[in-house]
Amino acid sequence: MRRRERASVMVWGRNYYLWLRRRYEPEVARLVIVAESPPASGKYFYDPSGSVSEPLFTALMRQMGATPRTKEEGLRQFQNRGWVLVDATCQQVDKLPKDAGQDRDTLIAGDYPLLIEDLSSLLSDRRVPLILIKANVCRLLEPRLTKDGFKVINAGRLVYFPSTGQQKKFEQQFAEILNSAS
Repeated sequence: MRRRERASVMVWGRNYYLWLRRRYEPEVARLVIVAESPPASGKYFYDPSGSVSEPLFTALMRQMGATPRTKEEGLRQFQNRGWVLVDATCQQVDKLPKDAGQDRDTLIAGDYPLLIEDLSSLLSDRRVPLILIKANVCRLLEPRLTKDGFKVINAGRLVYFPSTGQQKKFEQQFAEILNSAS
């Protein structure tokens, strides 16, 4: 992402991320993956100018058995599969300082109504399966989403984020949950 585009992310925030995602939303969602937030690095999943080697992108392409040459190609395959990735919050929480006064879980909980609004706009039926990824997202949101009528298929199982040595665990955890829904 170029400097000017990165500056736009800071200005546009949620609307910018939703704009990027909407270009790749499936007509009918068959699986919703709920992640934590767009990364502070700017390596946003739905940014087609990014690299196919980005950790989350790579991990989800593997789950589909896809090996796209470009991110655009992979995003289209993701869309055609009926998969969509949403963020629990559009605030970049991954680099929050420990003494920020508000931790990431507080921000995610505070943005829960926006997540519900986002999911409701994507889904005509709350029975579409949701997989939550990242341990804090799983613990924080599974009970709330389930209570609100969404079909979270984690069933209490955590899914670690696929980076910093957790790639193999992610692959196994995600596949087990996905296979349990079949």
